[in-house]
Amino acid sequence: MMNPKYSKLARCLLLDAVGLASAAIPVVGPVLDVVWAPVAASISYKMFGERRGKYTSLITFVEELLPVTDVVPSFTIFWFLFDFLGIGKVKVATTEETGYAEAQ
Repeated sequence: MMNPKYSKLARCLLLDAVGLASAAIPVVGPVLDVVWAPVAASISYKMFGERRGKYTSLITFVEELLPVTDVVPSFTIFWFLFDFLGIGKVKVATTEETGYAEAQ
């Protein structure tokens, strides 16, 4: 069975490929981008969580709408930053006074 972190990477690569595919269709591609942008933004929000998802969904939406930016693999970049490098993870520390875990 595949590690969940790398399973998510496979989904990100697939979603980036879908976004890139519209660039290959000359006339219909821009119309598909208008349809794909909110779908991709919604998927990005759900995939990267409420806290980071509000930013990733906005960036994904704009990236999918703008011409020529289809080549940017935004899902994969977000996976690399958040899941591989661990940027923006909530750290949990215990305090000696309370003994309870606190999010920092």
